Amino acid sequence: MVNNRICIKTEGLTKTFGSVQAVKELDLEVKSGSRFGFLGPNGAGKTTTVRILSGLLKQTSGTGTVCGYDVSTQRNSIKAVTGLLPETPGLYSKLSAVEFLEFIGALNGRNGDSLHQRIDRLLAILGLEGRQDDLLESYSSGMKQKVLMASTLLHDPQLVFLDEPTSRLDPAASALVKDLILLLAEENETSFFICTHITSFAEDVCDVIGIINEGQLVIVDSPQQIIESTKTRDLEEAYLKIIGGKVDRQTLLTWR
Repeated sequence: MVNNRICIKTEGLTKTFGSVQAVKELDLEVKSGSRFGFLGPNGAGKTTTVRILSGLLKQTSGTGTVCGYDVSTQRNSIKAVTGLLPETPGLYSKLSAVEFLEFIGALNGRNGDSLHQRIDRLLAILGLEGRQDDLLESYSSGMKQKVLMASTLLHDPQLVFLDEPTSRLDPAASALVKDLILLLAEENETSFFICTHITSFAEDVCDVIGIINEGQLVIVDSPQQIIESTKTRDLEEAYLKIIGGKVDRQTLLTWR
């Protein structure tokens, strides 16, 4: 069932809410093993796309497959082989990291020695083995994000969706998340689909970038190719040029 070369493929994928077209005829291919960055401003259609691809939401029209499974008819199969970390996940702060992960494992039908071996391995990779029995309420924001990442990876997914993984995090915690993604991609050969509007994060982490604006996919390429094709200095400048963003520096100076 699994396509070893392409983990996501969509053709004409569209989602409409009333008169609002959140995603417009999305044609996209994401290779297995890649770290795909999905950039766009707030309201561009990133989260809607992720909800469709992760099996939480049905599209209005168009087709798509994720890890070889149809987004229209095999959504439960998609959920079984993918992980999703939403922008505003919940944590049970009165549980320890181990207890929380045991709970998540039980929700996914996992228990026993295999679950505990998986928990121990993830906590070791994440550098939390010395704090695994402390209550989550005592954790820093970066440590909590590590536990949430562990919960997303607990069932060893082929593909992980991350929706704004550094939102609400300070720069140090954001750097931890970046290093974590790179480590897990190398250690577990996990594919990542990362929604973000933070271009510096995407440039550091992702090997392929797709930019979406007002529901439409504008460009898909490597960060360097996007920079070169737009004749800009970095991904932030290229992103602003592509979506039409502009900073009026003269106006900013008059505010001083």
